Amino acid sequence: MTMDDGVQFGLGAFETIAVERGKGILLSRHLARLRRSAQFLGLGDLAERGLTMERAAEWIGENCPGRSACKILLTQENLVMRLRPNPYGPARYARGFRMDFSTVRRNETSPLTGHKTLNYGDCIMEHRAAAAAGMDERIFLNTRGMLAEGTVSNLFLVSGGRIYTPALSCGLLPGVLRSYLLERYRVEEGEIDPRELENFDECFVTNSLMGVMPVRQLGERVFPSRETVDRLRSAYEAEKGTLQ
Repeated sequence: MTMDDGVQFGLGAFETIAVERGKGILLSRHLARLRRSAQFLGLGDLAERGLTMERAAEWIGENCPGRSACKILLTQENLVMRLRPNPYGPARYARGFRMDFSTVRRNETSPLTGHKTLNYGDCIMEHRAAAAAGMDERIFLNTRGMLAEGTVSNLFLVSGGRIYTPALSCGLLPGVLRSYLLERYRVEEGEIDPRELENFDECFVTNSLMGVMPVRQLGERVFPSRETVDRLRSAYEAEKGTLQ
C-alpha cells in the first residue's frame, strides 16, 4: 500500500456493501456515492482507476459466494477490495437494538461529514465504547444538540405511522439505505430534539449490512411498538435481492 494522503491524513473514501448469493446489494448506489466522494477528495475517475459496475460485480461474484460484506477502499494511489463477515443475524433483529448517546458531537459545518471518508476514528472509538457499555449502537448529536446519526447507522423515528429522520444539514452521512427508504416512503426530514423522544413510539436504524434494524431503547426512552419498523424491514428483505 502506497503512503499517500489517504493513508497519512485520512483523505480517502470507502464503501461497505452487503453481499448475498454473490451479488452486491445496491451496488450501483454505493459506487455512485464513492464516485461523488472521489470527486470531492480529488481521487480521480473511478472508471479510469479500473473500478466500474461490471468489474465490481464480477469481483464480488467470484469472491463472495455467500452472505458477507465487501469493503472498497479508495485513496489517491490505492484501490483495495476485501471481504469480512456480515455481523447482523436473526437474533439481533428479534431482540432489537439498545442505544445510548455519545458525548462527542457531529460537526454539521464540516464538508467531510457528508462523505464516507477514512477520517472514521470518532465512529470506531464510540462504537467500541458503546459495545463495552453493553449497547448495540451509539447516537451522535450535532453541535446544536440535535439528533444526527449513529456511529455506523442512520436514525429514523416513527410517530403514529409517520416516519421522521434528521436532515442531512444536521450533520450526517447520506446512507445508501437511507436514500432507498426516502425514495420509497414518505419520510419527513428535519431537526429532531432528543428531548422530544417521548413523542415517538417507534425507532429504527439503518445501514447497508444491517438493513432495517428495530430499536427497543434509546437512552431512557423505551419504544413500545415496532409495527411500522417490521413492515419496512419485511418489504426491504423481500426486495433486496433484486436491488442493484
